[in-house]
Parts: sequence; C-alpha cells; structure tokens
Amino acid sequence: MTTAERTESAAVQSLTGQMIIAGEHVTGTGGAVYAINPASDERLQPAYAHGTADDVARASAAAVEAFAIYRNTSSLDRANFLTAIADNLDADKDALVERATAESGLPVARVTGEVGRTSGQLRMFADVLREGSWQGARIDPAQPDRTPMPRADIRQRKIALGPVAVFGASNFPLAFSVAGGDTASALAAGCPVIVKAHDAHPGTSELVGRAITAAIVTTGMPAGTFSLLYGTGRELGIALVTDPDVKAVGFTGSRSGGTALVRAAASRPEPIPVYAEMSSINPVYPLRGALRNRGADLGRAFVGSLTMGSGQFCTNPGLVIAVDGPDLDTFVDAAAEAVAASTPTPMLTPNIATSYARGVGEFDGVATEVARGTETSAPNTCRPALFGTDADTFLSSETLQQEIFGASSLVVKCRDEQQVRDVTAKLEGQLTATVHADAIDHDDAGALLQLLELKAGRILFNGWPTGVEVGHAMVHGGPYPATSDSRTTSVGSLAIERFLRPVAYQDVPSSLLPSSIADGNPEQLWRRIDGELTRD
Repeated sequence: MTTAERTESAAVQSLTGQMIIAGEHVTGTGGAVYAINPASDERLQPAYAHGTADDVARASAAAVEAFAIYRNTSSLDRANFLTAIADNLDADKDALVERATAESGLPVARVTGEVGRTSGQLRMFADVLREGSWQGARIDPAQPDRTPMPRADIRQRKIALGPVAVFGASNFPLAFSVAGGDTASALAAGCPVIVKAHDAHPGTSELVGRAITAAIVTTGMPAGTFSLLYGTGRELGIALVTDPDVKAVGFTGSRSGGTALVRAAASRPEPIPVYAEMSSINPVYPLRGALRNRGADLGRAFVGSLTMGSGQFCTNPGLVIAVDGPDLDTFVDAAAEAVAASTPTPMLTPNIATSYARGVGEFDGVATEVARGTETSAPNTCRPALFGTDADTFLSSETLQQEIFGASSLVVKCRDEQQVRDVTAKLEGQLTATVHADAIDHDDAGALLQLLELKAGRILFNGWPTGVEVGHAMVHGGPYPATSDSRTTSVGSLAIERFLRPVAYQDVPSSLLPSSIADGNPEQLWRRIDGELTRD
C-alpha cells in the first residue's frame, strides 16, 4: 500500500514526531529518523528528531523531583495509575495496531494480541500492588529480657530504587517497549521511568507515551513520573545510563548493545544494575523415545515454532541437539519439508533483514544446508534456513554457536546421550531449553535436567519455547548472555523485585513507621513476624 492509498486514522495522523518530557512535548535537535514499513520499504511520516544529553538531563531532573512524591504514593494509587494506562491502551487499540503493523510488518492478529498482553501486564502488576506481599514486610519484635543480650525491634520492607531507564525492544513494539514489562514493573515498584524509544517503531512509541501521560494526568501522579526520548544507543542511551540520577536500567536487545550498557553502568562513580535480556539460541532436545514415537510430528511442529514471527522472538528454537539415527532422520526430513514449503515474511527492519542474511551466509561451508524456504523478491524478508552438523564440528566452531536473529536453526547430531550432555555442558546461558520426552526417556531426561537447570531460565517439556506466559511463576531470564543478571526475570510478577531494595528499621518510633510494617497491620498484609508468615 502506498502513502497515497493509505487512509490513516485521526490518532495516527496526529503524530507529532516529538519526545515527551515530564508531560511536555519537545522537539529534538539531533538527526531525524523515520520509521520504515519493512513490507514495502515505504518511509512513514512524521520525522522523529533525536534528543541530546541535555534532554536526558531534563528528563532525569524531572524524574528525581517526581520520585520524592511517587515513591510515597499508596499501593492502591499506583495500582489505579497502572490500570488507567491499561485502559488507555485498550481504548487506543485500533490506532496502535494500525501504526505498529505499518512500522513492523507484523500481522494484525499478532499486534492485536500484543496490545492485550501489554495492558494485561499492567493490570497484573496492579493486582500485585493491591495484594501487597511485594513489600516484603518482616518484623522481629523486641526482646528486652533476652539474655545474654536484649534484641532490638527490627522491621524490614522494600523500597523503590529511584528513576529507571528503559530501552524499547525492536521485536515487540508494545509488550517489551514503552509500556512493556520493564516499565510496568518499575512503575509498580514506585520508580519513575525514562524510556528510550526504539527507532524501528517511533510512532507506536509516541502513541503509547501519550497513553501513559494521559493516565498521569487523570490519576494525579507527578509529571516527571514518565518521559519518552528518541536517540541512538551510543549517544543518548549511554548518556541515560551514566546520568547520576538514574538508578537502574531495563533493556531488551542485542548482546553487543546490552554489554555496552552494562560496561557503562559499571564504570560510573556509583555503579547501577542493568537488567539486560540479550542473546539466546534456545536448544531443543528430542529424546530417543519421543523421536521414535512422533519424530515427524515433532519436526513439523518445530518449524512452526522456528518460523513464528519470522524467527524474531527471543525464544525461537535455534538449535536441536539429539542422538543420531533413523528416528532423528525422520524428524529432520519432516522439518526440512516444512522449511522448504515456508514462505518468507517481512523482518522488523531492513537492518535486521541484512543481519539475518549475513548470519545465514556465515553458516555456509561450516554446516550442511538441509533446507531453505521459498525464494521471494519482496524486500526485507526472512527466508527460513535449516542446517545440520555433527557434535564435534559444533563444539569446535564459534560461528555455529552464535545466535542468528531470525528463522534459522541448526541440528546437531550426537553419538549418544553422553555426547548430548557434553554438548549441553559447553553451551552458553539460555532463556529456554526444551525437552521432548516420552515415558521411556525419563531416566535420560532426568540426567539432562540437572544440566539444563544450570544453563537456562525456563525448561519446557513437550512444548515449544515461543510464547512466554505472563504470570507469577514465569522466569524470562537465564545465565549470561541470555541476560546480564540471571537472578531475576523480565516477565512475570517477580520482575518488580528488580527495582526494589530492602531497608531495615531498628527501634524506630511506632508513629514514624511505614504502614506496611506498622503495629496493628493497617494494610492487612501477609507479614513474616518472628519468622512466621501471618496476617495478625
């Protein structure tokens, strides 16, 4: 569809190309960028001028001013704020889907679901705030008569870290971007947020930024609770991470980008945590019994997961590790047939498409090409690829162990189950690991599980890793380079803990105690008193 043919909604037509700093629309003074529709190579209006270090300083100063008020708002008030953002996003769904599909090339159904996931995350954190256990209330009552020494009255709760910088992701224009999980969990914790929008979807980012700003006004939150900036990671991004008022960072993106931010944060006079979700090839282990009983079905289903979203999920399966033999051949033959029949689909940006083609090209001559998707003349597409190799070659090649962002995967054939475990022991950290096992495989699966616990944040049995449930038990993280901090998650209610720290209050007068640890339990929280979890 050309520019002349497109009929844009009023909301999309009203895009300004401006940043939002503490409720004010600000025109950047840096170089201008445009969103590109990857399906057509069409340049989308308006232009978005990048901000500068001065804009970072202005946003962080506003966030510091807001923090003094925002961190002391009640859980209920913050819950209502998050709910108001969710309501605004749902009300703006049509405009968000219109612009996000144009900027990303993603199908309407996928983006529509992502709107719901984004508002759902916000409502989940609102529920977490209302429930209250996130505060981590603990009380060790005074024991003045204890011998040989009395015990002081010691109480503990968790408080917000301070302003948080969030970097929008390329592959999720909504759920991992301006109002995504990092922003939702930081706002829930009581931290103002400064978002650096991704250049791949600036218009979508502006629409979401407006929804957050409108919720700030309607719920009476301080204006500096949220700001939205545009700029390059090397300049504005580093300025944001090294700003002395920023106290933590949430990032989803490449390993090179994430590690650059980690280095910058660690080199500050006051180092701060960077929660970066970066690189993962998400190994799949079809064990021998499963291959014997359902190898062809597994091969076809594997390709469905591999090609989902043009392979641009952080959890697409980029590696299959299994014992060589006729049953694995059945799996590979079915997968090859499915890959060969697959139609290339647009990637998120021209640069991502170029990087994918380069990564696949580096596998040529190192691994054996098993199948490629159909050819197309459409721009910026991902032509799926399946390669094969043996375990010894895989272990000796750095190239084969690298992530290719897109629908490409490698089958590693092993001599036996011990070599499967040997290959696993050499893998880097992963977001996910998937095991397909029938009852006859459970002994082998149990031995493998012991290794996978050390390698991945989420271990699946008889499923596929694409699709991350937003809930209370989910872990979307893992050892480096999957994430920069394997102790936490970027999806699920546990994410709030990234932006909190514990404080102990010793012999503080009862009239000065925060309500979460006050006498009489005014918030009716579950609290740990003398080690016992109680609501009394």
